[in-house]
Amino acid sequence: MFVHTSIRTSNMGRSIDFYTRLLGLTLISRREIPKNNAEIAFLRDPQAIGAALELTFYRRQKMFNQPDYENRVFDHLAFEIKNMNQTIEKMRKEKVTITDEPFKLTSTGSFIAFVEDPDGTLIELIERKTTFPNKAQTRVV
Repeated sequence: MFVHTSIRTSNMGRSIDFYTRLLGLTLISRREIPKNNAEIAFLRDPQAIGAALELTFYRRQKMFNQPDYENRVFDHLAFEIKNMNQTIEKMRKEKVTITDEPFKLTSTGSFIAFVEDPDGTLIELIERKTTFPNKAQTRVV
């Protein structure tokens, strides 16, 4: 079973605010890891359906930069949303970087868009046009 994905953050409070307020996740735990001089926080969708997101802040990390898109190893996180236009407008008001405006994958398919979190982690937003019987891998915000 897939349990969680961990991404690094340069500012724990700012990242928790982004993922809870703009993407609807719930903070389930936050704690210090003294051995690594780090802090971690776990977030997940309120229904606890999907895997958790772990945010990790290493206090000794001095440089924090994302490589250009073509040079990244980690590609993106993905969130299912109910209304693409409302979500994009909300993010635009919050000055979130929108890297790819909403577009359809196929003429009858889902809408997708890409935004960046405060540290430049790429996030795919998906508004599905069809309902799938097993929603275990998705989170609707």
